[in-house]
Amino acid sequence: MSTGEKRESKVEQMRGKLKEAAGKFTGNERMKSQGRGEQTRGNVRETTEDAKDTARGFTEGLRGDSAGPAPEERRGGEGPDTGRR
Repeated sequence: MSTGEKRESKVEQMRGKLKEAAGKFTGNERMKSQGRGEQTRGNVRETTEDAKDTARGFTEGLRGDSAGPAPEERRGGEGPDTGRR
């Protein structure tokens, strides 16, 4: 997840929590509901970005990009490349 997207999703979640709390405090159901909606949008944005990151990492692994550890390192060093038989 890019830093900007992560920050924006967290800001949206926080803004929603504040709006929901203000709605509870003042007895304003509409504001409370809007706050819950903003929190949900922030959660969805964060989940979407996490899924994009996961998919990006998976495709990079399939292509053999050097962005992550080598496959034998992900398996804990076991395999034909380590000399263990």
